[in-house]
Amino acid sequence: MKVTVVGAGNVGATVAECVARKDMVGEVVLIDIVEGLPQGKALDIQESAPIHDFDTRVVGTNDYKDTAGSDICVITAGSPRKPGMSRDDLLTINTKIVRSVTEQFIPTSPNAIIIVVSNPLDLMTYVAYMASGFPSKRVMGMAGVLDTARYRAFIAMELGVSVRDIRALLMGGHGDDMVPLPRYTSVGGIPVTELIASERLDAIVQRTKTGGGELVKLMGTSAWYAPGAAAAEMVEAIVKNSGRVIPAAVWLTGQYGLDGLFIGAPARLGSGGVEEVVQVDLNADEMALLNESAEHVRANVAALERLESA
Repeated sequence: MKVTVVGAGNVGATVAECVARKDMVGEVVLIDIVEGLPQGKALDIQESAPIHDFDTRVVGTNDYKDTAGSDICVITAGSPRKPGMSRDDLLTINTKIVRSVTEQFIPTSPNAIIIVVSNPLDLMTYVAYMASGFPSKRVMGMAGVLDTARYRAFIAMELGVSVRDIRALLMGGHGDDMVPLPRYTSVGGIPVTELIASERLDAIVQRTKTGGGELVKLMGTSAWYAPGAAAAEMVEAIVKNSGRVIPAAVWLTGQYGLDGLFIGAPARLGSGGVEEVVQVDLNADEMALLNESAEHVRANVAALERLESA
C-alpha cells in the first residue's frame, strides 16, 4: 500500500516517520511546495531504517504525480498556530491550502481515503470532503485520537499508572469545547470517577480541552509529536482493516441527533474508511455539551460560507 503525507513540516514529517516505522506499507510519499524540504526529510527518515528496522520506502517530492495510486492521504498542510491564536483564527488561510492540495491530489488517487490534520480540524475536514467529492466514509479528521491521548496521559500522570491500562472516550469538536467523557473512562477496568476526586478530574478535563494551547504557549507553535503519532494510528487501523473503534471527526447523518457536519465521535475504522459511527448513550448533560460543540462547528461552516460568497 501507498500513503501520501501532504505537508513536510513538523507534523507531516512526524506522520511519515511514524507510518514508516510501523513497517506496514510499501511506500510513504512526503510532498511539500518547498523544494528540497520533503526530499531531505524523507531521506533522513529513510536513513533511520537500519536503526529502527523497517523496510518502508520513503520518498520526498514537490510533484503530485509521485503521489499517484495512493491508498491513503494524510493532509497536514497549513499554517500552524502562534501564541494568542485559536484554531479558528486559521480558518481563511488554511481553507485555501486544504482545498488546493485536495484538488491536486485526487485526480491520480481517486480511490484514496483522506485523513485531515490541518486546523481548524472539523472545518478543514469538511473543506477536503467538499473539494474531493469523495463519499463521506472516505474522509475523516484526526482529532479524537490526539485529544484522548492527552486526556489519558494526564490521568496517567495524576495516578502514576500505565497509559496502557487507561481507556477513554472523547467527543465533539477539536477545540476548547470538546467533550471528554469521564463516565466512559476507566483505569484497568475501574471507573476513573472512583479513583480521582471530581475537582481534580474536572481540572484534568479542562487541561485536555486546552492541551493544544498549552503547548503553543510553551513552544510558540503547534504540537507535532502527538498529532503525528495520532494520525499514524488511524492509518494503521485502516491499512490493517483492524476494526478498531477510534474517536475521529466523522460525517454524521442523524447519529446523536446531529446531521450534516464533521464532528468527533467514536468510529470503527477499516479498509473502507469509516465503516461505522458507533453510538453510545449520553446523559442530558453530556448531550448538551455535544450540542454546544456542534453549534460551534456549524458557526465555523457558516463563517466559511460567508467568506466564500463575499
